[in-house]
Amino acid sequence: QIKMHGLENYFVILDRRDASKPLNDDDIVRICSTNVGVGGEQLLTIERASDEGVRAGAYAAMRIFNIDGKEVGACGNATRCMAYLLLEESGKDEVVMELAGGGVHSRRAGPTEVSVTLGPISMDWRKIPLSQKVDTLHLPIQSGPLTDGIALYIGNPHAVFFFDQLDSVDMARYAPAVQNDPLFPEGVNVGAAQVIDEQTLRLKVWERPGVLTKACGTGASVAAYAAFKRGLVTSRKIAVHLPGGRLDIELLDGGRVRMTGPVAFCCHGFVLGNTKG
Repeated sequence: QIKMHGLENYFVILDRRDASKPLNDDDIVRICSTNVGVGGEQLLTIERASDEGVRAGAYAAMRIFNIDGKEVGACGNATRCMAYLLLEESGKDEVVMELAGGGVHSRRAGPTEVSVTLGPISMDWRKIPLSQKVDTLHLPIQSGPLTDGIALYIGNPHAVFFFDQLDSVDMARYAPAVQNDPLFPEGVNVGAAQVIDEQTLRLKVWERPGVLTKACGTGASVAAYAAFKRGLVTSRKIAVHLPGGRLDIELLDGGRVRMTGPVAFCCHGFVLGNTKG
């Protein structure tokens, strides 16, 4: 196993290309626990690409699990960390990974920086998904100061709220009510953003299943996209500053985004038990 982080967003990564036994929820919870495991905000697995993925040029497949064992479809910082490992292993400057939502292209952007292309972002209420049809550009829900949000999907669901002063928002107090609102049958990641200028946002994110994270790559991507859709920024290149550091987001055609940021190693070791197959 390897533990890495992207802007202090921590991941445990297992190479399961030769594994025979599936992971179960207890394995994932134990490994991600800071008390009995190595500790991480998500567990990632490297898998063999499917036949379809190989035909599309995928080098390997990636799966993403939250700390409660539930699989999710996307995580931007996780994708950058995984991409770095596969770029190093392959010796290439670009690599394609197969995720649940399709192929993800990544490339080197510096000695320890990686760019990944995510999306397309959708605001279709059925895709997110929502429990009923609403105006996703102006959500009809409120929790304290979290009001007039925007719902988006980028492989996982997000709700983004904009503020004049981000430091005044108590996410731990107000975000859980949005995360668990009946409008979001699969829950939602909750972002609070502040527009600094035409090319700069500040952001903090409350992630499913209930973590105030130091950084969220998909959250940064949808926040930049939401600011553009609301007309709060006009630039397509936006620096998003999170508690853990900066991500550079470029809005591409067709709702796709290119996210660039650093990755770092923490440690490596072995997992004891039945998780290696």
